Amino acid sequence: MEQVPEVATLVAIYNQINQYGRANGMELTVSAPGEVVYSMTVREEHLSSPGTCHGGVIAGLMDAALGAAALTMSFTAGDLVSTVEFKINYLHPVRLHDYLEARGHVEHSGKTLIVASADIICPSRDLVVARALGTFNRYPADKRDFYHMLKTKSEE
Repeated sequence: MEQVPEVATLVAIYNQINQYGRANGMELTVSAPGEVVYSMTVREEHLSSPGTCHGGVIAGLMDAALGAAALTMSFTAGDLVSTVEFKINYLHPVRLHDYLEARGHVEHSGKTLIVASADIICPSRDLVVARALGTFNRYPADKRDFYHMLKTKSEE
């Protein structure tokens, strides 16, 4: 197996290939492996009714934060992750132009599974708007030829 690149390098490449995050205006910040903040501002196209964000957008941000926390942890061993399941609680409505921070944290990192939790916070309203717990399957990055993709992307 090839040498595992540094987590910061892997996250930078992940940000380049993450079409979903870019399309939704999401920005990833990694504090350390297993500790992330994914942020976004609610736009018109995220609304399900006048002024109120669709729950699927919140679920998408949550899955991204949980998954990124798990992914940054798995990167340290040269692994990738896929979502097995997550449970979300919607605590407060999210409104147009709300700035959201999804703070993800790895609770447990095992040989085959990673468990992560996250809160989505609306700092301007001082509210936790959603809370979740998720499970992620670890698998070797070479199953997806991820390191070849990294090498190709870093040479562009």
